[in-house]
Amino acid sequence: MATDTTLKADKREGTGKGVARKLRVLYGRDTESLHLSLDTREAEYLFRRISVDNTIVDLELEGEKEPVRTLVREIQTHPWKANILHVDFLRITKGVAVDVEVPVNLVGVPVGVKLSGGVIEQIIHDLPMRCIPSKIPESIEVDISHLDLHDVLHISDLTFDEGVEVRIALENTICSISQPRAEEVVTTAEAELGEDGLPIEGGAPAEESDAGDSGEDES
Repeated sequence: MATDTTLKADKREGTGKGVARKLRVLYGRDTESLHLSLDTREAEYLFRRISVDNTIVDLELEGEKEPVRTLVREIQTHPWKANILHVDFLRITKGVAVDVEVPVNLVGVPVGVKLSGGVIEQIIHDLPMRCIPSKIPESIEVDISHLDLHDVLHISDLTFDEGVEVRIALENTICSISQPRAEEVVTTAEAELGEDGLPIEGGAPAEESDAGDSGEDES
């Protein structure tokens, strides 16, 4: 299941330049959205450590007995400073399905890589899913050690817990084991020819050599 983490937040009231400079946060579904403020450094540190798309964030609000369970839905950052400007949190409700992106982790070294020199091509890195909060996977671990050269692994080859719905076609490819692309080999003859097709090294062109031989015969 997905991990839970905690973040402190304060309810924000009023408008104006002073308020606008604070980190702006909104969240809610079927409820009135709340304007909150967060400690920017604390939020940035947290978001660097977690998988933002599927980690449940418990917002601890001053004056509230219980934290508000949420999922991060959008993070806006400064164009060049990389500082967080705005975060959208989605309030989640027990038993109500939500859409999440779950990372796909490939485990093991395929037979086709060890024995045939193949390469792994991973197509899907995050899998869109829908499920209730208690069933959100932290990640999807896929054992690919059995895959041989030219084998393909599809979403349909995986199994999921009951109540977990994949939101894209099951025929989609997760990864494949491919033959490595052959490097272009330049032959020695090609390497020694200039743009005009004449040898760069190895003496004068053939016609000059013939002329020299003719002169020696005449003497």
